[in-house]
Amino acid sequence: MAAPETRLTPREPAGAEAVKASAKRIAPRLKALAPEAEQSRRLTREGIDLVRDHGLFKTLQPERSGGHQLTLRTHLDVVSALSEGCVSTGWVVGVAHAHSWLIGHMSRQAQDDVYANNPNAFVAAVVGPRGKAVKHADGSFHLNGFWPFGSGSDYADWLMLGAEVVDENGQAEDWGDFLIPPGDIDNLNDWHSAGLAGTGSHSLVGKDVTVPSHRFISMPALFQGHSPGKDLHEGTLYKSAAAPVLALALTGSAIGCAKASLADYRDNIQGKVMAYTDHVQTEWPPTQMNAANAATRIDAAELLLYRSADTIDNYAARDTAMPVLERARVRMDCAQAVRFCLEAVDLLFINGGASGLAWDKLLQRASRDLHAINMHGLLLLDVNAEAYGRILLGLEPNSPLI
Repeated sequence: MAAPETRLTPREPAGAEAVKASAKRIAPRLKALAPEAEQSRRLTREGIDLVRDHGLFKTLQPERSGGHQLTLRTHLDVVSALSEGCVSTGWVVGVAHAHSWLIGHMSRQAQDDVYANNPNAFVAAVVGPRGKAVKHADGSFHLNGFWPFGSGSDYADWLMLGAEVVDENGQAEDWGDFLIPPGDIDNLNDWHSAGLAGTGSHSLVGKDVTVPSHRFISMPALFQGHSPGKDLHEGTLYKSAAAPVLALALTGSAIGCAKASLADYRDNIQGKVMAYTDHVQTEWPPTQMNAANAATRIDAAELLLYRSADTIDNYAARDTAMPVLERARVRMDCAQAVRFCLEAVDLLFINGGASGLAWDKLLQRASRDLHAINMHGLLLLDVNAEAYGRILLGLEPNSPLI
């Protein structure tokens, strides 16, 4: 089945331009804070407050819960703009958008637990089923587990943690995510990473945590288009296919990172003479080709992601199930886009000269951040190429997360 016609310039909801302008407005200050975030291994309090005070965590949050409930294209633009200032901030905000979207699929009571008294609540998560939850006869759960990569968890008002669900006899029933107050979970403060170093993606540990039934969402059911909260919302955002939304939410920071890198490169090579030659760098043809190749990769990446966002939004607007081929293509496009950004930045980093290796230089941090983004399990290029290729060739999917 072919995708609905993609709108190259989709209509934005009211308020979208103001939200995007806010992201652009605070990006310079986030850029100034980025070295401190990297050194402290977590975002700064000032940076988190800037994002929160400008309402940027609320981009995809349900309107009924005080959010903006905008489009996925707007989500990409907000995260990209923030990442032009600080990639770690953009990463944390991007995944937080996905978490608020997931909460919009939970029960009315769960949504109200998070947002009724704090519409600006920030939710960190480890969505994958790293833990184990025992479901009791009354519907409540006891949760245990170890969850690595809890991005932004130092500042979370709530946590979402994934787990396998078993009955009281240990038989597997389901898997999904649980809403947990941060005070019930131990934060190991163990994030020491070469890439996305400022995200505070610490490991989290829970022991015999009691969770009421309404704070659980079944992920297999959500992937099949069923959730307790889906019909609580007007508009079409919460009719979107889940796996493509979750993949797309990981990508916007790569675009902003690559755009900032190209701007930095162009500034830094002005008037520079190539070592051991008489070439002025901007006048040397290999530099010109390098800049063009990098810029084109960044443009291609952004176009792939805009197409993905529009395709998801268009199927949701038609209230039509997104075919598996289209879902697999979105996964592939997400992986290819972040790889294009990595290739672009590494072209610039190497061509820019050895001075770019200094710790205070943007390009070396950008290269490390983009390597980290490309290593996320949902964005591994070979895995996504295999999945898309199988479906293109008429074979069964090799992953439930499509």
